[in-house]
Amino acid sequence: MTVALVTHESSAGHLTPPGHPERPERLQAVEAVFSQPEFASLPRVAARRAQEHELLLAHSPAYLERLRKAAPAEGLAQLDADTSMSPGSLEAAEHAAGGVVQAVDMVLDGQAKAAFVACRPPGHHAEREAAMGFCLFSNAAIGALHALDNRHLHRVAVLDFDVHHGNGTQDVLERDPRAVFCSSHESPLYPGTGRETERGAGNVFNAELRAGDGGAAFRAAWEKKLLPAVLSHHPELIIVSAGFDAHVRDPLSNLRLEAGDFAWITHQICDVAEACGARIVSTLEGGYDLQGLASGVAAHLQALVQRAR
Repeated sequence: MTVALVTHESSAGHLTPPGHPERPERLQAVEAVFSQPEFASLPRVAARRAQEHELLLAHSPAYLERLRKAAPAEGLAQLDADTSMSPGSLEAAEHAAGGVVQAVDMVLDGQAKAAFVACRPPGHHAEREAAMGFCLFSNAAIGALHALDNRHLHRVAVLDFDVHHGNGTQDVLERDPRAVFCSSHESPLYPGTGRETERGAGNVFNAELRAGDGGAAFRAAWEKKLLPAVLSHHPELIIVSAGFDAHVRDPLSNLRLEAGDFAWITHQICDVAEACGARIVSTLEGGYDLQGLASGVAAHLQALVQRAR
């Protein structure tokens, strides 16, 4: 078994306004990483479309109806100040969510040791009742709840190292003690949530980093607070919200992580997974400098592949 790469061509059909940081070129940069010799032999899987009942794990019927009505037949429909839809956005978002569900099934069924879902739009800002922060569906939370409700797992952890707090994932999971949510993120920064005092049902653990922090502060937050919380939960599955916008080159943040820091956190997550007998599914979130995104994805993927051997 190895690491499966889950993608879908519909991601290119999610269009955003000119100059928007969450743009189709992001996945072109990721695809270039996948074509590197060390990754070219990894199995490629086309993400399936999420089914209605799967989207309803994290969102209300009313929200799905509002989103579908907002989808434009042409041009762009603005949902909030920085989140929009084009005619291809809904299909892309359904494949992004479905890809995480599919990846969960693959690793639980033993078809892959781990999986990396490279689709867009991202998901960790989408709340139960609201699209925001470039996100339409709460992809990681949908995958976690699928594992719990449909695959009958007892404990799941969602680990988020995107530079922005995963408010949507927290909103969906914070009342469910079967799921632990751990996030490191720059604070203050969009979306303004993620205080360390936010604990949910005792299953939420946030680590706030400050502008200018680099690898040392990032690693300390995970070593001292977040990873121990994951270990104490003994998850059977770990879902990673893998955002690479904490990279020093990224235009939307002020942290100073390098590729080595993304390799380090991936190895640490693999250590926790091995200790608990858990499987790993990783899904792409942010990362808006194309060079920084590519180097982060390569480091993350290389670590997953090394540990899958």
